[in-house]
Amino acid sequence: MPKPGPVSRREFLRQSAGLVASVAVGGATGWFMAGTGASLAETAQPCELAIARGEPPARLVEVAVAALGGMERFVSRGAIVVVKPNIGWDRTPEQAANTNPEVVAAVVRLCLAAGAKKVKVFDNTCNDPRRCYTRSGIASLAKEAGAEVSYIDARKFKVMEVGGEAVSSWPVYTDVVEADVLINVPIAKDHDLAGLTIGMKNWLGAIGGRRSRLHQRLDEAIAELSRFFRPDLTVLDAVRILLRNGPQGGNLSDVQRMDTVAAGADPVAVDSYGASLFGRDAGTLGYLRLGEQMGLGTTDYRRLDVRELNV
Repeated sequence: MPKPGPVSRREFLRQSAGLVASVAVGGATGWFMAGTGASLAETAQPCELAIARGEPPARLVEVAVAALGGMERFVSRGAIVVVKPNIGWDRTPEQAANTNPEVVAAVVRLCLAAGAKKVKVFDNTCNDPRRCYTRSGIASLAKEAGAEVSYIDARKFKVMEVGGEAVSSWPVYTDVVEADVLINVPIAKDHDLAGLTIGMKNWLGAIGGRRSRLHQRLDEAIAELSRFFRPDLTVLDAVRILLRNGPQGGNLSDVQRMDTVAAGADPVAVDSYGASLFGRDAGTLGYLRLGEQMGLGTTDYRRLDVRELNV
């Protein structure tokens, strides 16, 4: 029998739940530098990739998303939204192994303000989930922001056709594929096998099974899972980045404070910008090259309409 063709979360939704609207964020090519202390009003014309620098983290999220045209471009009133951070490790925010909790909470608040009916936050952790959710700070701040925070329920995994060569079919968490809107909220950090783990690799936290089996063809697996899930928006946490000994880290000397958040609808471009924070060219990361070949986005993020904002 021929191998099933490439599918995606949106295809699953069309087949099982009806139409899902996609969002395209456009704009003219070129760079735009906003002044220090940019207000939301200054970012009314949507761009394709927004980079906000400064403090506090929540404000960076607000400014970056506003530069894309606001969360309303991605979240419709009454939508069920999944916000997928990295909560994989029993580490504190200062150790930069998990997504910054203030970034996650800010995304949740923006979704609810845009009219989301429900915002779900979860991750298939590597360490004990209760310790990861607590020490990361994500569980408490996301709940306070109004999210439904839950541990992974093994009964919610369903084997689905992913349609790839490295990942043909795999147990996928149904809450992810059934969401109206999917927002990826990764942290940028070193990874011993992938080189870097940013947004595209974060989807390994949305599947079950023996994930170590994918390490033999990890670049392909990352790209194929990214093609399947196809997030509506990626909000990259680079408040702190883990330079060495990833993905778990642990030593504060491996962490660099960047006070940066980047956001965009192009997952390859966002990851490519994230790679630049480590001095890495996107072409050196196999999953980014494959993602571009699959039509998921561009590794040359500078060709997009990029807006940089100082907060």
